[in-house]
Amino acid sequence: MNSFEELCVKVSHNIDAKEQRIRSRTEQEQARFNYAVSYLLIDLWKKHFAHKDYHSSIQKNKNYYSALQIYRDPNLTYRMVIQAFDGLQKLSLIQITKEGLYNHIKMEGSLTRFKATDELSEMFDQLDGHPAITLKPNLNANTIFLRNIVDKKRILVSYSEDEDTELWRDNLKKINTCFSRHMIDLRIKDEEYKALQERLLIDDDKEPIDLSQKVLARIFINNSFGEGGRFYRGWWQNVPSEYRPYITINSKLTQEHDFSQLNPNMIYSLYNHELGSEDAYSRVLGPEHRETVKEAFNAMFQANTELNSKPSKLNLDEIGMSWRELRKAILNAHKPIRNLFFTGLGNRLQFEDSIIAESIMLQFAKMDYPALPIHDSFIMHHAFGNSGELEEAMRRGFYERFHRDIGISRELVATHSISEISESEDLSDILSSSGPYSSYNKRNDLWLNRNK
Repeated sequence: MNSFEELCVKVSHNIDAKEQRIRSRTEQEQARFNYAVSYLLIDLWKKHFAHKDYHSSIQKNKNYYSALQIYRDPNLTYRMVIQAFDGLQKLSLIQITKEGLYNHIKMEGSLTRFKATDELSEMFDQLDGHPAITLKPNLNANTIFLRNIVDKKRILVSYSEDEDTELWRDNLKKINTCFSRHMIDLRIKDEEYKALQERLLIDDDKEPIDLSQKVLARIFINNSFGEGGRFYRGWWQNVPSEYRPYITINSKLTQEHDFSQLNPNMIYSLYNHELGSEDAYSRVLGPEHRETVKEAFNAMFQANTELNSKPSKLNLDEIGMSWRELRKAILNAHKPIRNLFFTGLGNRLQFEDSIIAESIMLQFAKMDYPALPIHDSFIMHHAFGNSGELEEAMRRGFYERFHRDIGISRELVATHSISEISESEDLSDILSSSGPYSSYNKRNDLWLNRNK
């Protein structure tokens, strides 16, 4: 047994034998059962490559599988998922690490969590391939999500299809199809990769890297298709900024280009004001406090109240003034748009930048070149940065939406890759299948062999 598909078939067969069922499953039931087994094993295989303490979870609420059908996988049914889960337990291939709970009074709870046993982990180690290379993404799954906030909780809500949602989904399928044809990876040493995964595992706002997650979803908020709409769920969006220079596409060096002062430019353009040549953030307290001002500026546009209290994540220690003083300084520096702060406009701005992002990604996807989004910046093969094509596409995308020009900055460039090796590293170490970059090189060898 060397392939993942063979493992799924073997496990399904072993569960069938262990169950000793009186009545055999119908052909349709057996197909759905096999699908459920594969579904659980896929998630476990991905977690196996991410981190040993990155556990899977299962939804045991029967109503989950019938509610909000627009988001559900029609091949997954409650009965077959539970039978597959129980079967994996009987074969001692998984162990529960945390039992799920549900409070019927508060109407909330937590999912049951589980992980592969040592026996299953050994099976995974013997497989050929890698989830990011072996598994084919479901490009027909729904990628347009609508959320609302109910009782201070973000929940998915159903919606009716229209021309916009159908077009957005079709465009995103084209983009995701392009992404799926390329190997998007992180070229860092094995030890550093492991340390990064552990760092992400304990970060409440992040998840460990799953290199197979290249399918984007577009998430709208506040029960409105005019708010939010940004693109999420690409693994590279989870990577701390200091690691993004080491993202590679088909083992090639990449560059990241960022819109300069995107939110101020959009706001001033939407309401027909002139932003001027002075930096929107530096003009408040000088360039040394630009990042703090930028964070405060965006929080003030995201809020729909006066924000009398400082945003929780904003650190004012270095600027020597109170939150009220900083808020006043920002308002004074941006008098033409003063009345637009604290109106919740930030959610509409997200929709505007998502429209621009879609146009950029779609343009390059049609040529089969992935432009990886991180909200208002894009990562591409370095040739598109050096030639100016990415910058031109970003400028064009903004101009077509707002009929104004905008600056583009190239902030992140890898300082050592296969084509740019630092003096402290030896070429044989970089390319070796057993050296410090062995895991990265093995993945790329697998990718190259698959695409021969």
